Amino acid sequence: MVEGLLYAHKAGLDVNLVLQAVSAGAAGSWSLSNYGPRILSGDLKPGFFVNHFIKDLEIALEESHRMGLELPGLALAEKLYKTLKALGHGEKGTHSLIIALAELNKTDWPGQGK
Repeated sequence: MVEGLLYAHKAGLDVNLVLQAVSAGAAGSWSLSNYGPRILSGDLKPGFFVNHFIKDLEIALEESHRMGLELPGLALAEKLYKTLKALGHGEKGTHSLIIALAELNKTDWPGQGK
């Protein structure tokens, strides 16, 4: 979800219109409908804290390794959220991942510092 919003922003699209269009179609989701508008308004207050999510990701990775499973998507998610925490945003909501992706891409995101 945050990758799509960042993509639309970087492409110069009206991100609000993109959000409306995608949310109404087959690609719509609870996260997109609920977190998308909050991200666009700069509201990164937690529904679920980044710090707590990192703990859950670590548990899932440890268990998957114990089972002999390689889950690269899970490992990447953990890395991105740990980057977000290292940037000082561990007490924000998980949807604040947009900040880490904007930083990774050296792209300004409105509300990035909130």
